[in-house]
Amino acid sequence: MVVFYKKSLFLNIIFIIIISFNFSSCKNQRKETITPKIQYDVTIKTPNSHYDWWIQNIPGPQREKLIHLIIEGAKSGKFRTYDYFFHPLSKNDIQNIFADTVVRKIQRKVPPYDLYDSTIIKRIYPKQILKIRFLEKWEINPNDLSFHKIVMGIAPIARVADSKGIPRWQPLFWIIPNKKFLNSLNIE
Repeated sequence: MVVFYKKSLFLNIIFIIIISFNFSSCKNQRKETITPKIQYDVTIKTPNSHYDWWIQNIPGPQREKLIHLIIEGAKSGKFRTYDYFFHPLSKNDIQNIFADTVVRKIQRKVPPYDLYDSTIIKRIYPKQILKIRFLEKWEINPNDLSFHKIVMGIAPIARVADSKGIPRWQPLFWIIPNKKFLNSLNIE
């Protein structure tokens, strides 16, 4: 009978420890929303060759694979794409982003300085995509400062020249992997 009580007491102690551990771990997993939306750009190819390889950089093969996944998924329709204001884009719209034809009037540099039409094809190549813009929700556990980020949107950003030849950053399109966020936009 003493053995039974010892076993029972031992099992009760184990049970209490397990319950306490689970309760404390649940308490430690409490998350508070820091911000429901934050948007920022991440450089994926370092602008400075003197940096350590991992600073503002994804190594070449992994970067190329990621860009290929995003672009081909958008072009094929695997991923639904949206413009900067979250309006849906078609496959044709995506194709036009990567090869846009513009007709411009250009003035000749010699007399009689008349105007002529010129067709300009502007292409964006995967190697020009050097940043990715993220739209995220951030949560934090106040007990241990662990962050939980929920990616709500991804936009590849290319380095392109504008009509005057000045380089600038151009977000190409949004992919919204978070269905809950997509539904909140009322665009589907």
